[in-house]
Amino acid sequence: MPSLSVLLDSFFYRPDEDVGLIQEVVAGTDESLEPVAEEVPEEYLAFQLEGELYAVPIHGVREIVKVPPLTEVPRAAPNLLGVMYLRGEVLPVYDIKVKLRLADNAPLVAGPDATVTPPRGTRIIVVQASDGLAGIWVDAVNEVVRLRPSMLELAPPGVGGGERDCVVGLGRRKQELFILLDLWQALS
Repeated sequence: MPSLSVLLDSFFYRPDEDVGLIQEVVAGTDESLEPVAEEVPEEYLAFQLEGELYAVPIHGVREIVKVPPLTEVPRAAPNLLGVMYLRGEVLPVYDIKVKLRLADNAPLVAGPDATVTPPRGTRIIVVQASDGLAGIWVDAVNEVVRLRPSMLELAPPGVGGGERDCVVGLGRRKQELFILLDLWQALS
């Protein structure tokens, strides 16, 4: 009886082995044997605005902080809630709900006439905007989600454009639907 190593030698490919017949069989098939590209997932930060799930690419997010006291800026843009002090930097904090038509007006959260106390889960997402760091007021931060390209869709007709042109697409993960935002467009 031949030894196990002799049996294995006849099983494995050897460089001097004739494989012409195998190449003819492969060349004669109609099926292409192109390698399937593996999808590389991208990470998004998921957060809530008025009960809806939104997500932005995580690479644009610097950090997430609890809501500090905000200082009111007189005659500022309607979506500017105020400014906050973060480790030696003064950052503007914006409300993007008005731009997304989730609210008629930004809440009054800064200054002596503030009428809104932030709920416990409210956070400020600090991002790198076109002209420096900025904060975005969100109702809650959920998680970091990993979405593969096959899980992403373009924004349906009628969703983007106009004031909502910051909506760039949708992401699906099982039963969850994430509205994907272009943060820089949302802050413009």
